[in-house]
Amino acid sequence: MGINQVTDVFRDGIGVAIRLGAPILLLALAVGVVTAILQAVTQIHEQTIAFVLKLLVIILFLVVGGSWMMMTLQEYALGLFELMK
Repeated sequence: MGINQVTDVFRDGIGVAIRLGAPILLLALAVGVVTAILQAVTQIHEQTIAFVLKLLVIILFLVVGGSWMMMTLQEYALGLFELMK
């Protein structure tokens, strides 16, 4: 395995990590910003509200998009196993 293949494997791995992590992080960010705005407007400063809302949105996304995430990770792993042959 040459240096070019190793570089490609690492680049693909980083790409997969970004594709899998970005939707969850962006949803959590959006929920956090909306919750912060609503808390600022209503002057309710309870930390658990934002935490629970983020947790629910992340769980909902994992239920809905979990199969896509698993298929993406599986394709990457199969590609790595093919390179090992």
